[in-house]
Amino acid sequence: MSADRFILLQPGESRQTRVPLPPGFGVKVATTDSEGRLAVLENRLDVDIPPHVHELMDEFVYVLEGEMEIDFQGRTYRLTPGMCALLPHGIPHAMRNASQPPARALQISTPGGWDQFMEDLFAAGPAVRTSEGAMDLEKVNIVGERYGMRYTEGTMTLD
Repeated sequence: MSADRFILLQPGESRQTRVPLPPGFGVKVATTDSEGRLAVLENRLDVDIPPHVHELMDEFVYVLEGEMEIDFQGRTYRLTPGMCALLPHGIPHAMRNASQPPARALQISTPGGWDQFMEDLFAAGPAVRTSEGAMDLEKVNIVGERYGMRYTEGTMTLD
């Protein structure tokens, strides 16, 4: 029966992850909570997310606070609080913060796996970074391969 999977979180609370995620990342529903159907994260967009593609997951983003921009198929869309976007699997997109303080958004990915990708990425630590401290996207793509996730270009620094 599914009733044993009921989750109730208080404001500001997140699900425990197997490795600590940086401030600004909060797992609200883990892939394991939903039997793989979805993952729900609350994210603060502290860094620009370079062009990437999810081969398996659709990604839904709902802006809670602040403003962000999404690049999708040659166009840039500015999202303000209450706006949302569905980013279909298989199509590259990028995201950027467009406000101070940084935008805060709810991200729903289906099927799940996004939370597990983030855990694997942060568990890898220095192994996926360049000597300058930026993320080495080729190494990040190796981590993301099992989730159908890959960065297509750009640089990224996550702390």
